[in-house]
Amino acid sequence: MLKKMSIRQLSDAQLQGKRALIRVDYNVPLDEDGNVADDARIRATLPTLEYLRGREACLILMSHLGRPKGERVEKYSLRPVAQRLSRLLDLDVAFVEGTTTDEAREASEELKPGDVLLLENTRFDPRETANDPEMARELAALGDVFVNDAFGAAHRAHASTAGVAAFLEPAATGFLMEKELEHLGDLLEAPEPPFVVILGGAKVSGKIDLIENLLDRIDQLCIGGAMACTFLRAKGLETGRSLVEEDLIELAGELMERAGDTLMLPEDAVVAPDMENGSSSSIVGVEEVPEDQMLLDIGPRSAGKFKDIAADARTVLWNGPVGAFEHPPFGAGSRVVTQGLVEATGRGAKTVVGGGDTAAALASFGLTEKVTHVSTGGGAALEFLAGKELPGVAALTEVETT
Repeated sequence: MLKKMSIRQLSDAQLQGKRALIRVDYNVPLDEDGNVADDARIRATLPTLEYLRGREACLILMSHLGRPKGERVEKYSLRPVAQRLSRLLDLDVAFVEGTTTDEAREASEELKPGDVLLLENTRFDPRETANDPEMARELAALGDVFVNDAFGAAHRAHASTAGVAAFLEPAATGFLMEKELEHLGDLLEAPEPPFVVILGGAKVSGKIDLIENLLDRIDQLCIGGAMACTFLRAKGLETGRSLVEEDLIELAGELMERAGDTLMLPEDAVVAPDMENGSSSSIVGVEEVPEDQMLLDIGPRSAGKFKDIAADARTVLWNGPVGAFEHPPFGAGSRVVTQGLVEATGRGAKTVVGGGDTAAALASFGLTEKVTHVSTGGGAALEFLAGKELPGVAALTEVETT
């Protein structure tokens, strides 16, 4: 039998009493008072942290938050994250205002089995995004083993995601990373038909590669959200004041021709002068969009069709809300589509939701637990499903399996 390579997992690594340097994705939203507004990404890492603590490892966590551009910006400090993590783990999580400073090194050396230390925002150091090998080497000196549990940052070749793995072995996946790769990998390798993909969000540009990579293996592609407007323009329809990527209209037309009956666009839409004028909204056919209006949600007829298609599928991928769900009444379409995924899941289908906005929509409906998997990685999930290599994954230690 031919041997194949697989990534080292936590169960493959010797962890007892080790200092585990763990890359997590704690790029979470903060409220106006600087407190964590949504801790879903933090909670998603708890199984990995508890597993390591159960093996008496010392945990050194590193993450980015926001885009401080290589400078210390107080509003992007991870201190509030350390406070939230302390409550979630029910222990005092130590925090240092640096990543490769003497203070960070001393704090890592003083850890006792089961202790947890969170380093300051890695992007406060300009060497992080440059994947500077010296920073990667300094980070590696803090631990004995490297664990990457930050799928949301796996598409970035940064010092703390890819660079550190070259200086610290073994380098293994955490449970969250492992789960992400398993669920998303199934969509590429062996999706059970009918395989339905529902795409929304603002722009076509971020999802072209995904469409092209998946188109030949899916049974139905439903496109909603603002990105549908570029396709509607490619059909020669009026889209009023809606967001349209003018430079991609021709490509949208080519994709429609290639997809044929596989691709479904909205038949009706909820329109209004802008997102803040929900009380002035109306439902129109996509052939009847007024020049002074914007498409802000798919209409009820389209939502019903998307829902039925999803409900009858055996595999569903949904990336991008089909309307501006944060602004009532433009969340109705996404809510109806969600019900289709819930029904499919209840019938034993595999349903995967990707992207921060889609996950937020699902959470706002209280239905996060009603689908198979909600990905924590927006851009990373898109690149993975587009068939691209993720630097943070490629850098991990491979082990031979038969």
